[in-house]
Amino acid sequence: MRIRILVAALAVSTLTAGSAVAQVSVGAVDQSRGTYEDKFRQFEGESWPSPNDYRTASGAPGHRYWQQQVDYVIDVRLDEDAKALTASQRITYHNNSPDTLTYLWILLDQQDMAEGSMATMASPSSSSETYQFFEALGFERGQTWAGGFQNIVVKGTDGRPLNITQVDALLRVDLPRPLAPGERISFDMTYAMPFAQTMVTGARSGYECFPGSTPAGNCIFQAAQWFPRLAAYSDYEGWHTLPFLGSGEFPLEFGNYQVSITVPADHVVAASGELQNSRDVLTREQQARMEQARSATDAPVYVVTPDEAVAREQGRSTDTRTWRFEAENVRDFAWAASRGFVWDAMAVRQDEPGAEYPTVMAMSFYTKEARPMWDTYSTRAVAHAIDVYGSFTFPYPYPTAQSVNGPVGGMEYPMITFNGARPTRDENGNVINGDATKYALVDVIIHEIGHIWFPMIINSDERQWTWMDEGINTFVEYQATKLWDPDFPSRGEPRDIVRFMTSDNQVPLMTRYDTALNAGNVGYLKPGTALVVLRETVMGRELFDRAFREYAERWKFKRATPYDFFRTMEESSGMDLDWFWRGWFYSTDHVDISLENVVQARLATDEDEEQSEGPPPPGEPEVEVVEPPVPLTIANNAGMQTVIERNPSIDAYDDSADGAYPLTDEQRRAIGRGGRQMIMPLIQEAQSFDSNVYRFSFKNVGGVVMPIILKLTFDDGTSEVVRIPAEIWRYNSQEVSWQYVTDKTLVQTEVDPNWETADADRENNYFPRR
Repeated sequence: MRIRILVAALAVSTLTAGSAVAQVSVGAVDQSRGTYEDKFRQFEGESWPSPNDYRTASGAPGHRYWQQQVDYVIDVRLDEDAKALTASQRITYHNNSPDTLTYLWILLDQQDMAEGSMATMASPSSSSETYQFFEALGFERGQTWAGGFQNIVVKGTDGRPLNITQVDALLRVDLPRPLAPGERISFDMTYAMPFAQTMVTGARSGYECFPGSTPAGNCIFQAAQWFPRLAAYSDYEGWHTLPFLGSGEFPLEFGNYQVSITVPADHVVAASGELQNSRDVLTREQQARMEQARSATDAPVYVVTPDEAVAREQGRSTDTRTWRFEAENVRDFAWAASRGFVWDAMAVRQDEPGAEYPTVMAMSFYTKEARPMWDTYSTRAVAHAIDVYGSFTFPYPYPTAQSVNGPVGGMEYPMITFNGARPTRDENGNVINGDATKYALVDVIIHEIGHIWFPMIINSDERQWTWMDEGINTFVEYQATKLWDPDFPSRGEPRDIVRFMTSDNQVPLMTRYDTALNAGNVGYLKPGTALVVLRETVMGRELFDRAFREYAERWKFKRATPYDFFRTMEESSGMDLDWFWRGWFYSTDHVDISLENVVQARLATDEDEEQSEGPPPPGEPEVEVVEPPVPLTIANNAGMQTVIERNPSIDAYDDSADGAYPLTDEQRRAIGRGGRQMIMPLIQEAQSFDSNVYRFSFKNVGGVVMPIILKLTFDDGTSEVVRIPAEIWRYNSQEVSWQYVTDKTLVQTEVDPNWETADADRENNYFPRR
């Protein structure tokens, strides 16, 4: 499929044998002469890391692939009055790498809310002379509220303090002894964290209270990035320590969690994982409803009813209750709590072979402010996402999938998502719901549940390559929304990305998210659209779906890179797609194929050929003929007898009656006429050919090479769509001609008739021009 260049083989073998960070690449192939640009040149040996024992040339994990494991046992307590939590945790770090580690790095992502943090200080502001009221609230909170982790203590299991160094939102822990390959170490941490008021600060976690609803108040707490978490350590980067600036998300390790959450006794808790002590925290009626929900596949069943939720809001318990959860093989843990939560659930059957959980519980948690919309759509949207994403990848591998309403607009964690859309209301509190509100809710739930696949299971570095989770997820989300409602206003239509792809101030998709201009388009819309085009236009559904599923299966519960994705899509499908990655992921070019001309060609005659061989046009200067010197090889061969010299008879043909060498122009034409006589039957057959030959001239205005889709309309009213592969551009990526033979008379030609390639200029797609 592609020619692989073996460079520095000894260096490669040495590095892969002895180091965890073992990627080798060679320099790019420079285009140093002329204007030709090879947009089909291969990435292997140029821009992509060389394959090794950890990551193969086919895109699969290598036979020596490894990743770390981190297990957590956490006890956390919610202080409702202080809007804060305190916690203790034991971390067990498994060193599965071939490297000996002397220190660990821990992520303190809550520090982006701390005074003087890099995220705070490096946030550009508007240059306007006015500011909005939400900004004023943020200014006030910044003067009166201190965010971030507080009172962090790190000790060994023997109680002795460990040396730590905090670097903004990172914490380095020096180990008491080197951690060799295959060993593990446990240590303890205690800390506190104030919840941010999310509507003011815009954080991924925080609280929201509904004023005036009851004397007790109705608050929702959503806890995310709420505990210090181990940074990732990988074969291709070592420690992942890019700073958290509030946007790029979280490279993490898989592990097992045991989490005990102590809250006021009248609170309901949703969390990553499976509830272990339902008898301690649910009434008998609620436990019975949960069992009923396990067989309900058509509609959700209330586990905690709306009436029960409203009743709890009328008082305020002074007791506490501990909810215990376990989650296996996850890379993070989040939870939410409120006394106002309604809880509904339904079963999702997974009949696919190999499904670890034949029944998954789809669940939603929301307060009365989210009704009536949430009880109609939320859990059904969760179930739909499980079905669609499972069909594109693999069966959902966890026991629960949850959607929780609250102040966070949309965020994902293993088995739980935070989704903010609610019914719209007038000034009197009356619900006014339109399609836009419904679509917003269904869309965000599908998107966030989809993130449980990308990147919570198919792990990737969101801070480095955001498109690997947001872009891929947007692509599958597009499929899911169109299977919910064909008229769903989805992200993914090629025509909708044109304005961005032709705009200024763009960066390639491979740009780090925190430095990307127009990050929403770069991280979400353009890569999602690119994969729609790749599936529907370039590869076709059968090849794309098989390769995409192969990628998902290969990298399930592993850490993938873009190169693993690119290689898998090519190797599994048998298609060379480097030109596609180059145009859509590595450049800021856009698609604009102009149909410059269409001519009806005719069979060439003798006169055409003689005219083409005639003298140069008048006015063209004659070129002085300079006799070249004797070639150096012949000169240096002087004195060596040649075959002709040894056998003069074999060279006699040149002196025959046919004439001496070199031939005159007339002799050449005579030979040509003689040759024509020999093939006269074929010439006569060609002259009887009476079909129409049309030649089309195209110009690549936008820069991205793409297949050319042509709609040909004929004078009898019929039409035909012809799909020319992108390889048509391989010799000239700027201009190309192509021909088509038909018995019909062509009257109109259109490029990209279905608007499937994100072509920017529709006007130059027609010939004759409209």
